[in-house]
Amino acid sequence: MKKQTEVIENQAFDEERAFYGRENILVKDCSFDGPADGESAFKECRGIQIDHDFFNLRYPFWHDHGLVIKDSEMTELCRAALWYSDHIEITDSRLHGIKALRECADVKMRGCDVISPEFGWSVHGVDMEDCDIQSEYFMMRSDNLHFRNVRMDGKYSFQYIENSVFENCVFDTKDAFWHARNVVVKNSVVKGEYLAWYCENVTFENCKIIGTQPLCYCKGLKLINCEMTDCDLAFERSEVEAVVTTPVVSIKNPLSGHITVPAVGEIIRDISGADGVIEVTGQQGKKVCA
Repeated sequence: MKKQTEVIENQAFDEERAFYGRENILVKDCSFDGPADGESAFKECRGIQIDHDFFNLRYPFWHDHGLVIKDSEMTELCRAALWYSDHIEITDSRLHGIKALRECADVKMRGCDVISPEFGWSVHGVDMEDCDIQSEYFMMRSDNLHFRNVRMDGKYSFQYIENSVFENCVFDTKDAFWHARNVVVKNSVVKGEYLAWYCENVTFENCKIIGTQPLCYCKGLKLINCEMTDCDLAFERSEVEAVVTTPVVSIKNPLSGHITVPAVGEIIRDISGADGVIEVTGQQGKKVCA
Protein backbone atom coordinates (compact mmCIF):
# COMPACT_ATOMS: atom_id res chain seq x y z
CA MET A 1 0.00 0.00 0.00
CA LYS A 2 1.35 3.41 -0.98
CA LYS A 3 2.16 5.62 1.95
CA GLN A 4 -0.08 8.70 2.27
CA THR A 5 1.61 11.96 1.34
CA GLU A 6 2.64 14.06 4.33
CA VAL A 7 2.27 17.83 3.89
CA ILE A 8 4.80 20.23 5.41
CA GLU A 9 4.04 23.95 5.06
CA ASN A 10 5.38 27.38 5.97
CA GLN A 11 8.54 26.33 7.77
CA ALA A 12 12.26 27.11 7.55
CA PHE A 13 15.05 24.52 7.58
CA ASP A 14 18.81 25.05 7.75
CA GLU A 15 20.09 21.84 9.35
CA GLU A 16 22.20 19.19 7.64
CA ARG A 17 20.17 16.59 5.68
CA ALA A 18 16.87 17.97 6.94
CA PHE A 19 14.77 15.33 5.14
CA TYR A 20 17.31 12.59 4.55
CA GLY A 21 15.74 9.35 3.27
CA ARG A 22 12.15 10.57 3.49
CA GLU A 23 9.37 9.38 1.17
CA ASN A 24 6.08 10.74 -0.11
CA ILE A 25 6.11 14.26 1.27
CA LEU A 26 4.83 17.57 -0.08
CA VAL A 27 6.91 20.53 1.05
CA LYS A 28 5.11 23.80 0.37
CA ASP A 29 5.99 27.45 0.98
CA CYS A 30 9.13 26.53 2.90
CA SER A 31 12.61 28.02 3.06
CA PHE A 32 15.94 26.20 3.10
CA ASP A 33 18.26 28.86 4.46
CA GLY A 34 19.76 29.93 7.76
CA PRO A 35 22.79 30.13 10.04
CA ALA A 36 23.33 26.37 10.42
CA ASP A 37 24.19 26.34 6.70
CA GLY A 38 23.24 22.68 6.34
CA GLU A 39 23.65 20.77 3.08
CA SER A 40 21.83 17.96 1.27
CA ALA A 41 18.28 18.64 2.46
CA PHE A 42 16.59 15.88 0.41
CA LYS A 43 19.34 13.32 -0.09
CA GLU A 44 18.29 9.69 -0.80
CA CYS A 45 14.56 10.51 -0.97
CA ARG A 46 11.61 9.16 -2.94
CA GLY A 47 8.32 10.70 -4.04
CA ILE A 48 9.14 14.28 -3.07
CA GLN A 49 6.96 17.23 -4.15
CA ILE A 50 8.38 20.74 -3.88
CA ASP A 51 5.91 23.63 -4.25
CA HIS A 52 6.83 27.31 -3.99
CA ASP A 53 9.95 26.73 -1.90
CA PHE A 54 13.17 28.76 -1.57
CA PHE A 55 16.61 27.11 -1.62
CA ASN A 56 19.73 29.02 -0.59
CA LEU A 57 21.81 26.03 0.59
CA ARG A 58 23.95 23.52 -1.30
CA TYR A 59 23.23 20.08 -2.80
CA PRO A 60 19.51 19.79 -1.96
CA PHE A 61 18.53 16.93 -4.32
CA TRP A 62 21.05 14.08 -4.61
CA HIS A 63 20.16 10.41 -5.23
CA ASP A 64 16.43 11.15 -5.36
CA HIS A 65 13.83 9.09 -7.23
CA GLY A 66 10.57 10.71 -8.29
CA LEU A 67 10.89 14.46 -7.76
CA VAL A 68 8.43 17.23 -8.67
CA ILE A 69 9.51 20.86 -8.32
CA LYS A 70 7.02 23.68 -8.98
CA ASP A 71 7.24 27.47 -8.72
CA SER A 72 10.44 27.34 -6.68
CA GLU A 73 13.72 29.23 -6.52
CA MET A 74 17.28 27.96 -6.23
CA THR A 75 19.69 30.87 -5.69
CA GLU A 76 23.28 31.18 -6.90
CA LEU A 77 24.35 29.76 -3.51
CA CYS A 78 22.31 26.61 -4.17
CA ARG A 79 25.13 24.94 -6.10
CA ALA A 80 25.05 21.43 -7.55
CA ALA A 81 21.33 21.25 -6.84
CA LEU A 82 20.36 18.02 -8.62
CA TRP A 83 22.79 15.11 -9.01
CA TYR A 84 22.33 11.34 -9.48
CA SER A 85 18.51 11.61 -9.50
CA ASP A 86 15.79 10.35 -11.86
CA HIS A 87 12.18 10.84 -12.87
CA ILE A 88 12.23 14.59 -12.31
CA GLU A 89 9.68 17.27 -13.27
CA ILE A 90 10.60 20.95 -12.89
CA THR A 91 8.12 23.67 -13.87
CA ASP A 92 8.08 27.47 -13.60
CA SER A 93 11.19 27.52 -11.42
CA ARG A 94 14.51 29.37 -11.22
CA LEU A 95 17.74 27.37 -11.12
CA HIS A 96 20.56 29.87 -10.57
CA GLY A 97 23.30 27.78 -8.95
CA ILE A 98 26.33 26.39 -10.74
CA LYS A 99 26.49 22.73 -11.83
CA ALA A 100 22.81 21.86 -11.54
CA LEU A 101 21.40 18.64 -13.06
CA ARG A 102 24.37 16.27 -13.25
CA GLU A 103 24.16 12.56 -14.08
CA CYS A 104 20.37 12.51 -13.85
CA ALA A 105 17.81 10.67 -15.99
CA ASP A 106 14.25 11.16 -17.25
CA VAL A 107 13.89 14.89 -16.71
CA LYS A 108 11.05 17.19 -17.82
CA MET A 109 11.44 20.97 -17.61
CA ARG A 110 8.82 23.59 -18.48
CA GLY A 111 8.89 27.37 -18.17
CA CYS A 112 12.15 27.52 -16.22
CA ASP A 113 14.83 30.19 -15.93
CA VAL A 114 18.30 28.68 -15.69
CA ILE A 115 21.52 30.57 -14.90
CA SER A 116 23.94 27.74 -14.25
CA PRO A 117 27.41 27.18 -15.71
CA GLU A 118 28.16 23.51 -16.40
CA PHE A 119 24.48 22.58 -16.34
CA GLY A 120 23.23 19.18 -17.42
CA TRP A 121 26.39 17.08 -17.72
CA SER A 122 25.95 13.35 -18.47
CA VAL A 123 22.15 13.45 -18.33
CA HIS A 124 20.07 10.77 -20.06
CA GLY A 125 16.71 11.97 -21.35
CA VAL A 126 15.72 15.65 -20.98
CA ASP A 127 12.46 17.00 -22.36
CA MET A 128 12.69 20.80 -22.14
CA GLU A 129 10.15 23.37 -23.32
CA ASP A 130 9.77 27.17 -23.06
CA CYS A 131 12.91 27.68 -20.98
CA ASP A 132 15.55 30.43 -20.87
CA ILE A 133 19.14 29.35 -20.29
CA GLN A 134 22.43 31.08 -19.48
CA SER A 135 25.26 28.58 -19.18
CA GLU A 136 28.71 27.48 -20.26
CA TYR A 137 29.45 23.88 -21.24
CA PHE A 138 25.67 23.33 -21.27
CA MET A 139 24.47 19.70 -21.52
CA MET A 140 27.91 18.23 -22.16
CA ARG A 141 28.02 14.45 -22.80
CA SER A 142 24.24 14.08 -22.49
CA ASP A 143 21.88 12.13 -24.72
CA ASN A 144 18.25 11.78 -25.75
CA LEU A 145 17.46 15.47 -25.44
CA HIS A 146 14.27 16.96 -26.89
CA PHE A 147 14.11 20.75 -26.69
CA ARG A 148 11.28 22.99 -27.94
CA ASN A 149 11.16 26.79 -27.75
CA VAL A 150 14.34 26.99 -25.69
CA ARG A 151 16.48 30.14 -25.69
CA MET A 152 20.10 29.64 -24.70
CA ASP A 153 23.00 32.08 -24.30
CA GLY A 154 26.54 30.92 -23.47
CA LYS A 155 29.67 29.18 -24.72
CA TYR A 156 30.55 25.57 -25.51
CA SER A 157 27.05 24.10 -25.48
CA PHE A 158 25.89 20.60 -26.50
CA GLN A 159 29.38 19.15 -26.82
CA TYR A 160 29.54 15.35 -27.19
CA ILE A 161 25.73 14.98 -27.08
CA GLU A 162 23.95 12.13 -28.87
CA ASN A 163 20.50 11.15 -30.20
CA SER A 164 18.78 14.50 -29.72
CA VAL A 165 16.22 16.80 -31.38
CA PHE A 166 15.89 20.58 -31.10
CA GLU A 167 12.89 22.47 -32.49
CA ASN A 168 12.05 26.18 -32.67
CA CYS A 169 15.00 27.16 -30.50
CA VAL A 170 17.35 30.16 -30.42
CA PHE A 171 20.95 29.42 -29.44
CA ASP A 172 23.57 32.19 -29.11
CA THR A 173 26.59 30.05 -28.40
CA LYS A 174 30.10 29.47 -29.73
CA ASP A 175 31.71 26.07 -30.22
CA ALA A 176 28.27 24.44 -30.06
CA PHE A 177 27.55 20.80 -31.00
CA TRP A 178 31.23 19.80 -31.17
CA HIS A 179 31.52 16.01 -31.53
CA ALA A 180 27.71 15.72 -31.48
CA ARG A 181 26.26 12.53 -32.98
CA ASN A 182 22.82 11.73 -34.39
CA VAL A 183 21.27 15.15 -33.82
CA VAL A 184 18.50 17.05 -35.65
CA VAL A 185 18.01 20.82 -35.32
CA LYS A 186 14.79 22.20 -36.90
CA ASN A 187 13.34 25.67 -37.43
CA SER A 188 15.94 27.23 -35.16
CA VAL A 189 18.49 30.04 -35.03
CA VAL A 190 22.04 29.03 -34.16
CA LYS A 191 24.45 31.94 -33.74
CA GLY A 192 28.12 31.61 -32.83
CA GLU A 193 31.60 30.84 -34.01
CA TYR A 194 32.87 27.39 -35.03
CA LEU A 195 29.56 25.57 -35.11
CA ALA A 196 29.45 21.78 -34.86
CA TRP A 197 33.04 20.85 -35.66
CA TYR A 198 33.78 17.11 -35.66
CA CYS A 199 30.09 16.22 -35.53
CA GLU A 200 28.62 13.05 -37.06
CA ASN A 201 25.16 12.53 -38.59
CA VAL A 202 23.88 15.99 -37.67
CA THR A 203 21.05 17.63 -39.65
CA PHE A 204 20.01 21.29 -39.69
CA GLU A 205 16.59 21.81 -41.29
CA ASN A 206 15.02 25.23 -41.97
CA CYS A 207 17.57 26.86 -39.69
CA LYS A 208 19.38 30.18 -39.68
CA ILE A 209 23.10 29.71 -39.05
CA ILE A 210 25.18 32.77 -38.13
CA GLY A 211 28.93 33.05 -37.55
CA THR A 212 32.41 32.31 -38.78
CA GLN A 213 33.86 28.94 -39.78
CA PRO A 214 30.86 26.70 -39.25
CA LEU A 215 30.50 22.97 -39.86
CA CYS A 216 34.07 21.80 -40.32
CA TYR A 217 35.49 18.26 -40.07
CA CYS A 218 31.96 16.82 -40.10
CA LYS A 219 30.75 13.39 -41.25
CA GLY A 220 27.23 12.73 -42.48
CA LEU A 221 26.31 16.42 -42.25
CA LYS A 222 23.04 17.64 -43.82
CA LEU A 223 21.61 21.13 -44.29
CA ILE A 224 18.05 21.32 -45.60
CA ASN A 225 16.86 24.77 -46.74
CA CYS A 226 19.05 26.69 -44.32
CA GLU A 227 20.11 30.33 -44.26
CA MET A 228 23.75 31.16 -43.58
CA THR A 229 24.81 34.64 -42.45
CA ASP A 230 28.39 35.87 -42.00
CA CYS A 231 29.60 32.33 -42.65
CA ASP A 232 33.13 32.16 -44.03
CA LEU A 233 35.46 29.19 -44.47
CA ALA A 234 32.45 26.91 -44.13
CA PHE A 235 32.43 23.11 -44.48
CA GLU A 236 36.21 22.64 -44.29
CA ARG A 237 37.10 18.95 -44.61
CA SER A 238 33.44 17.94 -44.20
CA GLU A 239 31.33 15.23 -45.81
CA VAL A 240 28.18 17.23 -46.50
CA GLU A 241 24.89 17.37 -48.36
CA ALA A 242 23.54 20.92 -48.16
CA VAL A 243 20.89 23.15 -49.68
CA VAL A 244 21.63 26.72 -48.59
CA THR A 245 19.14 29.47 -49.47
CA THR A 246 21.38 32.52 -48.92
CA PRO A 247 24.84 33.55 -50.17
CA VAL A 248 27.86 32.23 -48.26
CA VAL A 249 31.00 34.33 -47.71
CA SER A 250 33.38 31.46 -48.48
CA ILE A 251 33.49 27.67 -48.66
CA LYS A 252 36.73 25.81 -48.02
CA ASN A 253 37.76 22.30 -49.02
CA PRO A 254 34.60 20.21 -48.61
CA LEU A 255 35.77 16.62 -48.89
CA SER A 256 32.67 15.05 -50.42
CA GLY A 257 28.97 15.54 -51.05
CA HIS A 258 27.00 18.29 -52.73
CA ILE A 259 26.43 21.90 -51.64
CA THR A 260 23.81 24.00 -53.41
CA VAL A 261 24.04 27.76 -52.78
CA PRO A 262 22.72 30.85 -54.63
CA ALA A 263 26.08 32.63 -54.41
CA VAL A 264 29.45 32.28 -52.74
CA GLY A 265 32.09 34.95 -52.35
CA GLU A 266 35.06 32.58 -52.57
CA ILE A 267 35.61 28.88 -53.10
CA ILE A 268 38.89 27.67 -51.64
CA ARG A 269 40.42 24.37 -52.73
CA ASP A 270 44.02 24.11 -51.62
CA ILE A 271 44.36 20.45 -50.59
CA SER A 272 44.06 17.22 -52.51
CA GLY A 273 40.90 15.20 -51.97
CA ALA A 274 38.59 18.19 -51.48
CA ASP A 275 36.14 16.86 -54.06
CA GLY A 276 32.77 18.00 -52.71
CA VAL A 277 30.61 19.55 -55.43
CA ILE A 278 29.60 23.19 -54.98
CA GLU A 279 26.63 24.13 -57.16
CA VAL A 280 26.08 27.89 -57.48
CA THR A 281 22.60 28.64 -58.81
CA GLY A 282 23.05 32.39 -59.25
CA GLN A 283 20.41 35.08 -59.28
CA GLN A 284 18.64 33.74 -62.37
CA GLY A 285 18.68 30.13 -61.26
CA LYS A 286 21.49 29.19 -63.63
CA LYS A 287 23.56 26.37 -62.19
CA VAL A 288 27.34 26.49 -62.14
CA CYS A 289 29.29 23.71 -60.46
CA ALA A 290 32.74 24.25 -58.99
